[in-house]
Amino acid sequence: MPDTKKANMILADMPPQKAIIKLAIPATLALLAKAIYNLVDTAYIGMLDSDIALTAVGITVPLLLIMVSIENIFATGAAVLAGRQLGAKNSEEASHTVTTIIGISIAIGMILCICGIVFIEPLMSAFGASDESLPLAKDYAFWMFIAALANLPAQSMNCAARAESSAKISSIAVITGALLNVILDPVFMFSWGLNMGVEGASLATTISQFVTFFILLWFYFSGRSIIKIQKKSFRISWKLIKTVVIIGVPTAIIQICLSVAACLTNISAAGLPDSDEIIAAYGVVQRLILIGCYIVMGLMQGYQPVASYAFGAKEKERFHQSVRFALKNSLLLTALVAVLYILLAKPLISLFNNNPVIINYGKHLLISQMVLYPAFGLCCMMTITYQTIGASKYGLFLSVIRQGLFYVPFILTLPEFWGVNGIYFSQPAADILTILVCVLSIKNMKTTASANMDKT
Repeated sequence: MPDTKKANMILADMPPQKAIIKLAIPATLALLAKAIYNLVDTAYIGMLDSDIALTAVGITVPLLLIMVSIENIFATGAAVLAGRQLGAKNSEEASHTVTTIIGISIAIGMILCICGIVFIEPLMSAFGASDESLPLAKDYAFWMFIAALANLPAQSMNCAARAESSAKISSIAVITGALLNVILDPVFMFSWGLNMGVEGASLATTISQFVTFFILLWFYFSGRSIIKIQKKSFRISWKLIKTVVIIGVPTAIIQICLSVAACLTNISAAGLPDSDEIIAAYGVVQRLILIGCYIVMGLMQGYQPVASYAFGAKEKERFHQSVRFALKNSLLLTALVAVLYILLAKPLISLFNNNPVIINYGKHLLISQMVLYPAFGLCCMMTITYQTIGASKYGLFLSVIRQGLFYVPFILTLPEFWGVNGIYFSQPAADILTILVCVLSIKNMKTTASANMDKT
């Protein structure tokens, strides 16, 4: 039987700082294990001694971010709503929310898989693939579309587990898949194994992600969860879908904007000298930055269920304590990651490629992306908080400003005048504006939260 008392102790009784840490640690470990999927693939592909292979994988970065964003629309929305429902002592409605969203996630995964495979060539070309890199990009992307069948419902189950404070099973599932990926990659890629090259790396990742999906499925069907996935709880309601999407879109938009930014950066680089080398370096940089993103998101996944529960239970002081803790530590974590990456920029890029041209571009790209990285932590934390307090429209606005509203005009114009230096300066310029908007929004976030708790 599920340990309901234990879940309530964490979400309702444990000091919010401790509750956030307790939930954030396994969530962060799980997300870092997920980052291994991408880094391991990139590292092994670097061993193929093919700059074009590395470029081809860099082309798929926007696709990866789009997939994650679609997953998060439903998974994050369901987690916040289910957290509120558990806070209001309504576990039956929480089961209805999660079961229905998992069913919808399965259907959307099938649609993405089919449409992605049908339109794979124009998609890769749109993401910046050249005639030389296109065949390898298609090989890698094919298995990413197959993986959508498992990834979408798995992410919904993951977030539901965190909403009921069962973060341990989430960690076990994702870490198991990541370790399996480390083992399978060389077996599938190299000549002493199946000799599939780039395609083998993607296939190994897909198999590992299906293993994660089946572990989570076992958890829910074994009766160990508080939230139940069962046939009678599956009831499609347009009101439910609308509520979940409104909550989930701001977080997903962050990922969509990252994807658009990556795509536009590839396109801007395609018109410059050494375009393939710049795109290859940028692909490595984006996968390294995902580690920083996942650290922040791990903290947010610890923060979100605690804040959602307190908001649903109308516990103002507990909610505001959670907000203060998350705000301070999101800034601290992003600052630490930025310092580490800036100091180790060159050796980090060198781990994935020995071409001095790629290493040089990668070093400068990584530094430019990280120099004002706390802007990401601040914006992400405030986006999630606005979602939680029922002010999703402003959360949506915050989710688009960094990589959408501010970054896009810079990346479209600066490289035209300054070449690759324009790419280097685009992110810091966007981050300065992002920090300014977020700082000006903090006071409104606090007053809106109090007012909405009085109304609910």
